[in-house]
Amino acid sequence: MIIGSHVSFTKEQLLGSTKEALSYGANTFMFYTGAPQNTLRKEIDKNLTEEAYRLMKENNIDIKNVICHAPYIINLANRKEEEKWQFSIEFLKKELTRCDALGVSYLVLHPGSSVGLSKEEALQNIIDALNETLKNNYQCLILLETMAGKGTELGNLEDIKTIMTQVKHPLGVCLDTCHVNDAGYSLINFDEFLQEFNNTIGLSYLHCVHLNDSKNPCGSHKDRHANIGYGTIGFKTLETICYHDKLKDIPKILETPYVGETIEDKKRTYPPYYFEIKMLKERKFDDKLLEHIHEKYKELK
Repeated sequence: MIIGSHVSFTKEQLLGSTKEALSYGANTFMFYTGAPQNTLRKEIDKNLTEEAYRLMKENNIDIKNVICHAPYIINLANRKEEEKWQFSIEFLKKELTRCDALGVSYLVLHPGSSVGLSKEEALQNIIDALNETLKNNYQCLILLETMAGKGTELGNLEDIKTIMTQVKHPLGVCLDTCHVNDAGYSLINFDEFLQEFNNTIGLSYLHCVHLNDSKNPCGSHKDRHANIGYGTIGFKTLETICYHDKLKDIPKILETPYVGETIEDKKRTYPPYYFEIKMLKERKFDDKLLEHIHEKYKELK
């Protein structure tokens, strides 16, 4: 099983990301090359990248399974203001260039939100933007993420099919379990869902799974992640996805919520990934997950 989580990308860049992933017992990870809400980016440090490669090799992490995520501020769907749309394109090009410098194979991208435009206009804007962006022939492949349909958000299976069939360059898909649940696709019979995915898009295009439980019922269009086994999708279904034979070579990435507690009127939160990865490896639900997380991080109080 290829499994990891979202990790930080700070002073030590890819090296720091690798160290954090290893602390969770992971054999892959996902990162942003800077804060997802802004454009501030530091130049890629080649020495840190080379150190990261060495550490990965020592710990059986394949760089081909490492995922980058594009920043949220990119919105290719809305072209009401040409300058902002062009900015999204140029920023996406820069992120792809950074991924190529890091040797990362996949960049996950939210398709975008229409924000007042018709769905047809918004989809065409995404198609035009990707055709313009991908003229440069990057090594890194963009993975369109399945979305929950919150607000004017695009990204159900049919939306992604429409985009992929009209973009002239290769694309892939990232399947987010919380998002597809909230979009209205039941995962309880996962084989049926995979058949629908295959019929609509094709399983050969699936290169990453965001493994998240959901705080809301199927079809809610909310997009609120829950810890593994603590949501409406449930541990059994997520375990099935993790170990499904058709997905065995695909990285699974946790984006589950940090677990918080209030200490002396101050809220602190801790990553759950070590324990979630552990219970998925052991194939046994930990009903005391939250207690164990608090215990592990009590020295930080």
